[in-house]
Formats: sequence, C-alpha cells, structure tokens
Amino acid sequence: MTNFLQQCFNGLVSGSFYGLLALGLAVIFGMLGVVNFAHGAFYMLGAFGAYVLLTEAGIDFWLALVCVPVLLAVFGGLVERFLVRWLTGLDPLYNFLLTFGITLVLQDLVKREYGVASQPYPRPAALSGTLDLGLFEYPTYQVFAFAVSVTLCLAVWLLLTRTRIGLIVRASTERPELTGALGINVRRWVTPVFAFGVGLAGLAGVLAAPMRAVNPLMGADMVIAVFAVVVIGGLGSIFGSVLAGYAVGLLQALGQLYVPGLAQILTFVLMAVVLLWRPSGLFGREEARA
Repeated sequence: MTNFLQQCFNGLVSGSFYGLLALGLAVIFGMLGVVNFAHGAFYMLGAFGAYVLLTEAGIDFWLALVCVPVLLAVFGGLVERFLVRWLTGLDPLYNFLLTFGITLVLQDLVKREYGVASQPYPRPAALSGTLDLGLFEYPTYQVFAFAVSVTLCLAVWLLLTRTRIGLIVRASTERPELTGALGINVRRWVTPVFAFGVGLAGLAGVLAAPMRAVNPLMGADMVIAVFAVVVIGGLGSIFGSVLAGYAVGLLQALGQLYVPGLAQILTFVLMAVVLLWRPSGLFGREEARA
C-alpha cells in the first residue's frame, strides 16, 4: 500500500509539469488556434536559463524562478508579434511549421553553445533532504514543485473566473468568435496570452532543472506527451487540459509500477480511447475539431 501511494505521488509530481505546460498550450490554442510546437523548446529554455544564470551570473534558483519566466514571456510576446501573427488566419499548418522551425533553431543554438551533454543543476539548499508525509518520506524539492504547480493552477483559475480581465481572456480563449461579436477586441489580448503561455513553459523548465537532465532535447521529449494531454483534456478547454495533465502523470506512474514495459505508451492508448469515445476530448467543444 505504501509503495502504491508513493507511486501515486510520483505521478502527481510528474503531472504537475504536464499541467503547467498543458495550461499554456491550451490558452494559446484556444485564442489563436495555433498548435505551438515550440512550447517544448520554451520549456527547455526555462531550464537552460536557470542553468546559465547560476553558472555565469551566480544567480540562485529563487531569483531564477522569477526572472526566467518573465524574460521568456517577453520573448514569447516578441515571437507572437513578429512571427506568429503574420500567419494567423492562414491554414494552421503554416504556424505549425513555423513553431516547429523555431524549435529546431532554438535547439541548435543551445547545442552549439553548450553541447548535447546533460548539464547538472543543484537543488537549492533549503529544499534538500526529505519530508515525512506520514506513510513515507519524499524528497522535499518534489513536494515543493508539486505545491507550486497546484498553487499556480489555482491562482490562474481564480484569475480567470473571479476577475473581469480573466473573464475576458477566458471568453476570448474558449469562444473567440462570440466574444468578438459582443464588441470585445480579442486581438489586443493575443500577445499577452501567448506571452503568458510561454512564461508558464519557462516556469515549468526552471522547476524541472533540479529534477531532470538539463539538455537541448528535454523539451522534445516532453512536448509530445503534453500534446497528448491537451487532446485528452479537450482542445480549447483550459481546465480540461490541466486535469488531464495530472491524470496522465498518475497513469504513467502506475504503469511504471504494474506494467513497466508499456508505461510509455499508456498515454497514447488513453488518447486513442478518449478520441474514439469523444472526438473533441473529455472537456472539449465539438467545434474545436474544425
């Protein structure tokens, strides 16, 4: 029983990264209709940003946790303003190819500067060791990463549901045509929302740096699973994507425990089953498939 509970918590920790990344992807897709394949590269830049600040500027984890997402959000806003925007309204394939190309460029730039070998990033001293969770002890840093993810997702939920700006952004994300018909300028929110999604990816990268190997391909390994998460939760559904992220993390962790040889494909099996049952995803809209 203890092993089962510990594995479930492992799944929730993994799901916290899926949830953060899926939240950013869902918001960007909902408002722009853009499948942002560069999301994994922004996640990788978040981890490398923390690494570079530590090794070259002596900036510790806590400051990097604030600075890197903000810098990446600014970078994401520039990408939307000067690249993505010009292809909006065309076949979605064009923006998919654009963001795929951005991924390759960012990966190669990092490879050229730092090589392909994984770079170590130390855990902050305040989060070293383990915590007693009752039935088992668990690494303090993983508990922290999970708590940050849950807190941030709840904060975003409150922002989107309890504030006027949040309601406008949520309406623009989930019903952009209707929102525009009501006289709200949806276009003015596109760049901030894209920047926000990229900032979330950067934050997930900073959180992942002390736990996972910091290397140029870490985003490519992550983004495929995150796309599956968004499809399962429902294209255009912000909260469905977050919930699906935690569910997929649990599924993968339990798969490692009971069917380790199949653990990596369980996510895609679940995606196939969901699409056969509900082609728009668990919480998606029918028109999101168009």
